[in-house]
Amino acid sequence: MYRLFLKRFLDILVSIIVLILASPILIIVFCILGFQNKGSIFFFQERPGFHQKAFKIIKLKTMTDAKDSDGKLLPDNQRITKVGKIIRRLSIDELPQLLNVLVGDMSLIGPRPLLFKYIPLYSEEQLRRHDVRPGITGWAQVNGRNSISWKQKFDLDIYYVDHLSFVLDVKILWLTFIKVIRTEGINQSLDRPMQPFNGNN
Repeated sequence: MYRLFLKRFLDILVSIIVLILASPILIIVFCILGFQNKGSIFFFQERPGFHQKAFKIIKLKTMTDAKDSDGKLLPDNQRITKVGKIIRRLSIDELPQLLNVLVGDMSLIGPRPLLFKYIPLYSEEQLRRHDVRPGITGWAQVNGRNSISWKQKFDLDIYYVDHLSFVLDVKILWLTFIKVIRTEGINQSLDRPMQPFNGNN
């Protein structure tokens, strides 16, 4: 009952409430980013969602488009702006994803939507993370976020798929609030952000 109907209802209700409450903060952040990024406020990227269906995730743009001599984007920790660091530390950059939740691409809680290039690298078990809608936060995020290994992260994602419940979702929401306040587990270190997934071997 919860998985099929109530979870989606609560996603919509909570997203609307949070967007209304956060609107004053978002307006200020939009103005700052608009000035800093010369009008570019949002970052869009195609990600695999429920049953690997493609959708465009929405985030606030906290990084520049700086590239190296070969034309490749520099690592995230070299492109993030000073304002972007604050926005990401407080997880404000994730708030626009509430729009993804409202249209049904995402849920408030579920495995984080990663990149399409990772799908061929997953094991059959790891592919099961797409058996539910991806989330803004999830069981892996409150158990280490980017400070744990990819294997641990995927194991936690599969645990969530198998044990999805109202009680677990409430627990994850509460732990997410605590993590954001304490800014825990955001990166592996200040100088080395989460490394790309290169397969299970």
